[in-house]
Amino acid sequence: MVSFVTGAYILSALLFILALAGLSKHETARRGNAFGMAGMALALVSTLLLVLRQLTDGSYDSFNVWVGLLIIVVTMGIGATIGIRLAQRVEMTGMPELIAMMHSFVGLAAVLVGYNTYIETASVHGIVTDSVHAGEIFVGVFIGAVTFTGSIVANLKLSARMRSAPMMLPGRHLLNLGILVASALLMVWFMVADGWPAIAPLAVMTALALLLGFHLVAAIGGGDMPVVVSMLNSYSGWAAAAAGFMLSNNLLIVTGALVGSSGAILSYIMCKAMNRSFVSVIAGGFGSDGGPAEDRDYGEHREIQADDVADLLAHASTVVITPGYGMAVAQAQYPVAEMTKKLREKGVEVRFGIHPVAGRLPGHMNVLLAEAKVPYDIVLEMDEINDDLPDTDVVLVIGANDTVNPAALEEPGSPIAGMPVLEVWRAKEVIVFKRSMATGYAGVQNPLFFKDNTQMLFGDAKDKVNEIVAALG
Repeated sequence: MVSFVTGAYILSALLFILALAGLSKHETARRGNAFGMAGMALALVSTLLLVLRQLTDGSYDSFNVWVGLLIIVVTMGIGATIGIRLAQRVEMTGMPELIAMMHSFVGLAAVLVGYNTYIETASVHGIVTDSVHAGEIFVGVFIGAVTFTGSIVANLKLSARMRSAPMMLPGRHLLNLGILVASALLMVWFMVADGWPAIAPLAVMTALALLLGFHLVAAIGGGDMPVVVSMLNSYSGWAAAAAGFMLSNNLLIVTGALVGSSGAILSYIMCKAMNRSFVSVIAGGFGSDGGPAEDRDYGEHREIQADDVADLLAHASTVVITPGYGMAVAQAQYPVAEMTKKLREKGVEVRFGIHPVAGRLPGHMNVLLAEAKVPYDIVLEMDEINDDLPDTDVVLVIGANDTVNPAALEEPGSPIAGMPVLEVWRAKEVIVFKRSMATGYAGVQNPLFFKDNTQMLFGDAKDKVNEIVAALG
């Protein structure tokens, strides 16, 4: 049985690696998801068999065996039911906050596993355990607690149940540093303490880690939440790996390391694309060190109607579409795909420009466009499309705001100063689809709306694109 489980774990780990490789490209993403699901199913079945072997090795009477099996079946049933219902009901616009909440579950699981491991060893052996294992328990609980509250804050910000503006406490970096130093000292106390007295440093550290997780993410502005979600994904992976060490489960260690490292690499790539410091993400306060946005008069905006936009597009040679979270909210990806098809049939070159943090989740816009069957080869990254914008006849900004804001380059005092953006204002004509003149998620006014070559098309993005499609014939 042990040899079978070991082999199943190796195969599961291989499937997880193939899943990550598949998810690196649009064309292989579906296959990558299939590998991941197969790996997780195999991991669950093999782990269940291992638990059954442990329950039936003679250490437990039949009653306790049946109780253990009942607990496992009931908890797996509850988890599967919740997961299936969420998968059926959640919209793509709700994916960022759902993923953030799932990260919080991983963090909470690591905390509970750590306390259970400590209580078991303290009850049975009268000591915590050797110092190395004590360190594993302490680190696992710390990472799990930070991930738990940090992910909850991210969920609240993404779902607009908490202000997206950063929480700017005086001396916030010193506060974070103080918590880390205190936790290190508590770890030494925990590793040298024996038995139940060791619960004191563990409990104090847990409270401090919960506070740290809350403060780290609360100090980050809403416009930078896609990077935060990616970083929390990394934290959840390391929390899972720590739980694997506590449970002596090799597959959980490998899986957690894969998730943790891939999340960290993605966060690093996104930070480079946004001209941000990777360290500042970990330290908290990312994207919040810029001064307040200047309250200036940018002039008057101009409006345009859907029929006029259709005429403009029909006579254009090149069109670039830059989608944002507003397109996701309006569920406009399908009419956008239809509009793209009609324009290409008329000989118009249509391409999409995707900012690294468009939407509120890494790859959010790419998934929406793939869902609507937009060809992969016309969906380009920001660095690939920016140099072509001066030669573009029309740019359609559909639901994007902060990612096309020239203030990032032109106003040093802006909270988004220094962030690379899609330089859509360099095109000949810019049409902005928006419900109103309200600021974006980062709370920063957009000078693009008032430029001479920009016109505003107000209303629901889906409805307006449908009107354009109808006018194109």
